[in-house]
Amino acid sequence: MFHPHTKTDREEMLKAVGADSMEALFAAVPKDQRFPELDLPPRLTEMEVMGLLQDLSAGNETHRDLPMFLGAGAYHHYIPAAIDFILRRGEFYTAYTPYQPEISQGTLQAIFEFQSHVINLTGMEVSNASHYDGATAAAEAVNMSRVVFRNKRKKAVISPALHPHYRATIDTYLEGEDITVVGEDLDPESDPTALYDLIDSDTSIVLVQYPDFFGRVYDLTELSEKTHEAGALLAVSINPIALGLLKSPGEFDADIVCGEGQPLGIPLSFGGPYLGLLATKEKYVRSIAGRLVGETTDVDGERGFVLTLSTREQHIKRERASSNICTNQGLMALAATVYLSLLGKEGLREVAKLNYQKAHYAARHIASLEGFEMWSQQTFFNEFAVKCPLPVAELNELLLDAGIMGGYDLGEVYPGMENVMLIAVTEMNSKEEIDYLVNVLEEVANE
Repeated sequence: MFHPHTKTDREEMLKAVGADSMEALFAAVPKDQRFPELDLPPRLTEMEVMGLLQDLSAGNETHRDLPMFLGAGAYHHYIPAAIDFILRRGEFYTAYTPYQPEISQGTLQAIFEFQSHVINLTGMEVSNASHYDGATAAAEAVNMSRVVFRNKRKKAVISPALHPHYRATIDTYLEGEDITVVGEDLDPESDPTALYDLIDSDTSIVLVQYPDFFGRVYDLTELSEKTHEAGALLAVSINPIALGLLKSPGEFDADIVCGEGQPLGIPLSFGGPYLGLLATKEKYVRSIAGRLVGETTDVDGERGFVLTLSTREQHIKRERASSNICTNQGLMALAATVYLSLLGKEGLREVAKLNYQKAHYAARHIASLEGFEMWSQQTFFNEFAVKCPLPVAELNELLLDAGIMGGYDLGEVYPGMENVMLIAVTEMNSKEEIDYLVNVLEEVANE
């Protein structure tokens, strides 16, 4: 352990708090709990620690080593080299968040451009400067509905096909609150029509995923109509890459759009940091959590950027705020901004087409194998569920032995689906990799 404080530093700090010694500082702690003996290994030099960490990291199996077909909310996409180059510029890399916004014009402009991209992508009118990840963005969407209805509506309808981690995060947010979550216990094979009977005058929000957790794509027009007939809000959690090919939620008249921005130029990184997207209609802008950046002109008439509606959250609203978790993922939002700027509308559409076409090629060939069957016949984007002849946990071990990172074991989150694998295919999976996966699965099925 590295101790940055010298003996003189410690003495000065003790003097400042009125303690004569380190022991006196902890006098309030029971004696038998003070300064416990720790079973620590012998100390190492920095050089030795670096060697140890390199050895440990070498044991990780990553997409750099193996063809990967694992998705379930985090996807292996191509990241243009320009993104990392721009992210590592000191003025962006070392900036945290614009607490002194007027002197952070570069950061504010980047956030403004990010918001503009999200608006164009989702068909919404307002976007905030991001949230931590897709799960917290989904939870903040539910929080928004509570603010919109001033807690007078006590029900949130959540699709069972919403990402399980998102649902768990929402449940955590709402623990102890006077609101009931329904819909999560419906049959995961059900489509959005199963939610209709749950929507009533006490419903504040209906939250679905598009494409859903199983990769399925449904037209949400009728769900939107049913939701609005009851006076509730429709929230849609999106995969941003899919919107390069599919209708935007705005075309379904969605009220709130949330989602995970990781596919937009952000590496897998063993789970983060990631990027939460949140956009809405302009009439709900005062209920949205987090920062918003707006464009203005300065005293000289020059273009400039400022935080707008900043009298919010911990500044003034406090307990009446949508949320006090308002930190934006500035660096990750910048990555998404550069990614979308580089690809443009046609580039994003081309990436989406590659994902769609390769996934359907893989699904068609896997479903033709003896013992394998598509779990659903519904239209899907780049992810699909397959019934397998043996438990997915066992199958993934066999795939790993063959040098393949297999799909997600749906049995981990949906009891009874231990033999169903969720397979993701992106533009990074070559035809040769897909064919190899199919061949290995065929061998396994014939053993």
